[in-house]
Amino acid sequence: MIPIFVDTHYFVASFQETDQWHQRVVLIESDIEGRIFVTTDAVLIEVLNYFSGYGPATRGKISQVIHEILLDSGFTVVEETRAVFLKALELYESRLDKGYSLTDCISMNVCRELGIKEILTHDRHFEQEGFKILL
Repeated sequence: MIPIFVDTHYFVASFQETDQWHQRVVLIESDIEGRIFVTTDAVLIEVLNYFSGYGPATRGKISQVIHEILLDSGFTVVEETRAVFLKALELYESRLDKGYSLTDCISMNVCRELGIKEILTHDRHFEQEGFKILL
């Protein structure tokens, strides 16, 4: 089975029905069913940060979903290590003209290392690095 990387944008659009990308997420779900999903600690941190101001009920729901992702055998969550951080910092520094976030750089490096070509995101930065974005 071909792995697919799940970016922050996909998680946010999936969890938030008012997000402009939510309907696209709903439409693509049948196409990606059964795939191996990969994400990173950094992406999950971004998701939690995004919803941090949404109040206790939403924060609790998102926290529970993150726990479920961490326990889901269909998900691989790549852990943040100093080596991962430093390698991402190196990419960040080599692309100062691009506007990539450090989390993007972590994600791009993980995708390259694992041979992942498709990203569940609408972030065009991934296209600039040769990945196929699916939203």
